[in-house]
Amino acid sequence: VQLVESGGGLVQPGGSLTLSCTASGFTFDYYAIAWFRQAPGKGREGVSCITLREGSKFYSDSVKDRFTISRDSAKNTIYLQMNRLLPEDTAVYYCATDPVEVFGENCLRDNGVDYWGKGTLVTVSS
Repeated sequence: VQLVESGGGLVQPGGSLTLSCTASGFTFDYYAIAWFRQAPGKGREGVSCITLREGSKFYSDSVKDRFTISRDSAKNTIYLQMNRLLPEDTAVYYCATDPVEVFGENCLRDNGVDYWGKGTLVTVSS
């Protein structure tokens, strides 16, 4: 299993950015793909998740109504559209995958997730 993130960068507060996560090496529809982030000096936080079988989507309260997760099955790619970005959104963003149950009831927990990308840095600053 391989996950490769891209799309990070520097953006001004209020701006937008779209992250991509391209997956390879598995075709299990009972998996989910989630985005986590880790800000400097803080723990890793689940941000958004999509289940591959049902296409159910989940968001943390801190990004709900600002971020949108989507997928392009033909490209094996998951996107995270981030709008109205805030300085507190600054973090390294990682995508991760495993069977849905590993992410917990709200699909945003790291209950021993095995597969992670290397991350992409998002900096929100003027």
